[in-house]
Amino acid sequence: MKHRFRNNGTPVRNCKAAKNMGQKPNLFRNTSETVCNRAKISNGGTVLLMTVFVIALMAALVMGIAQLNTEEVQIVRNQIHAAEALAVAEAGLNDAFAEIREDSGWVDGFIDEPFNGGEYDVTVEGTFPDPNIISTGTSSQGFVARVAADITVGSGYPYVIRIDGLRINE
Repeated sequence: MKHRFRNNGTPVRNCKAAKNMGQKPNLFRNTSETVCNRAKISNGGTVLLMTVFVIALMAALVMGIAQLNTEEVQIVRNQIHAAEALAVAEAGLNDAFAEIREDSGWVDGFIDEPFNGGEYDVTVEGTFPDPNIISTGTSSQGFVARVAADITVGSGYPYVIRIDGLRINE
């Protein structure tokens, strides 16, 4: 093996010094120069590996946040549609109350009565003056809500309705 020496006869052990002199560095096995070069190569791979790992971690984090946001939006939409179905069912109950105020013997109910893009069904169970009115509303998106009212109907016209109990989605 040919060794590089400085003009004064000492071996060149430093990369910078060898390059400045236009020579290749002395690559003895146990010199700090060889260890330094190997460390530089090893650090380059480690940095690349760490960069790829950090990018993958950031991508997973972004995808997770996007998934959470998508789920939150769907939950809000479901809440809105459920509220619409409840409003439709309450409208059916109010229509039934209007019919009973005019005719205390009204027991016909409603079937597929349209309201605000949805529809409701109303049934009357029991006998007057203490019937139960059950209204089932369906929103335009297919969500269903049920409202049941235990009522007492007054004896004189216009018939006063007292709600003794109200059950929602039972």
